[in-house]
Amino acid sequence: MLSRNAANLYWLGRYVERADYLCRLLDATIRLAALPATHGGAGTAWEAAILSASAAEAFASTGRRMTDTEVSRFLAVDPANPSSIRCCLERARTNARALRTALTAETWEAINAAWLEVQRFGTSVGETLTLMRLVETVKQSLLAFDGAAHRNQLREPTYWFMRLGTSIERADNTARLLDQKYHILLPRTEPVGGSLDYFQWTTILRTVSALTAYRWVYRDAVKPWLVADLLILRKAMPRSLAACYEDAVFYLDRLALDRGRQGPANRLAVAGLKRLEAETIDTLFQRGLHEFLLQFIADNNALGDAIAEQHLF
Repeated sequence: MLSRNAANLYWLGRYVERADYLCRLLDATIRLAALPATHGGAGTAWEAAILSASAAEAFASTGRRMTDTEVSRFLAVDPANPSSIRCCLERARTNARALRTALTAETWEAINAAWLEVQRFGTSVGETLTLMRLVETVKQSLLAFDGAAHRNQLREPTYWFMRLGTSIERADNTARLLDQKYHILLPRTEPVGGSLDYFQWTTILRTVSALTAYRWVYRDAVKPWLVADLLILRKAMPRSLAACYEDAVFYLDRLALDRGRQGPANRLAVAGLKRLEAETIDTLFQRGLHEFLLQFIADNNALGDAIAEQHLF
């Protein structure tokens, strides 16, 4: 496979996953912003959303005020924000169109439909109900894309590169979402384990569709260390960091078999997975969860760079 085509597939997976994450992030922020301002409501929630999307500098450069309307528009449909849902889907569609013959009809139609759906909303989302409708519409369209790719694509490099991009992006997003809650969202005046803390952790679990999984695994009230355990170390949880890295190792191994050799990206992915397997949630909290997540995000970026150098150039 040409490096150009591999890059298109890899970034198709990343952009689709990023758009899905932004939908989930906006959904969580709407819930959190509904809290009274004295309980960490709107202002804190929308600021945390911008930080979690790694868009603080880009938003600040616009000169807009940190309001729900401005932030939601910036993250959802602003064509000037290269990481908005609209722009992510536009780039995903462009990458898919560049290798249209490598995708099944169902896979192409699903990503094309997602782009057409978000176009219907224009470049302004207005009231909260419109934003919620956009979020749900895009989430359903991207579920259709994932389903089409999973059910219909041949298990060969086309599929492996798409899924590899998804795994790397998903790991980054889960780490940022956890860090948003643990380090940013809870006001200093609020106690850990209080009612606000409980509501925020529950919302985070809903954001990654993990609330039912949490109750099934732990059969306990929502507790910060158990949520972190689920989203960091539990391989059975598809959005956990360990699950993402187990998938990345698998996809890189499949590509190595196809190309007849391994490289730095394979070794970095294996090393990252082994570090996660050796961790316990107690030691993570003792050393500092925020510091761990920052280091993980940096290591994940390094893995992304290694993948690009090994396969995409």
